[in-house]
Amino acid sequence: MKFLFFMILPLLFLSACGPGTFFEDYKPVGDNGWHKDSAVVFHVVLKDTVHPFNVYVNIRNRGNYPNSNIWLFVSIKSPDGRLLKDTVEFILADSSGKWKGSGIGDLFDNQFVYKKDVYFPVPGEYLFSVRQGMREKELQGIRDIGIRLEKENNRGGKE
Repeated sequence: MKFLFFMILPLLFLSACGPGTFFEDYKPVGDNGWHKDSAVVFHVVLKDTVHPFNVYVNIRNRGNYPNSNIWLFVSIKSPDGRLLKDTVEFILADSSGKWKGSGIGDLFDNQFVYKKDVYFPVPGEYLFSVRQGMREKELQGIRDIGIRLEKENNRGGKE
């Protein structure tokens, strides 16, 4: 039985990202809250300049998060130094206060579409940076921020 468990466990980890996932990572924002000046940064090496990607922002929040929404400052710096900056809002709870996303206990996991059909024209390392844009200096209740890049394969053609 133990042998079977140790054979299946790696397969679950490998399949967790999904077939189209190119990159996915989470980073904790800090035990004392997410400071307004603290950026969560992801380094992603992209070589494919031909196919489009969908970019997602993943948010893990606790049940004690005090708001139903979150404003984020998202930036992408390309290898040639170009910088794309956005301010985006994501809704974490509905109007009745029920948390969206999947949850276990007091932790809720949300995945939001940030950009669809994005081409990365320059091969190399891209820096994805996320900062909280709420009024609080130390935002409580957010545990992790993640980025997911997924190759857009729904084009009807073959790669």
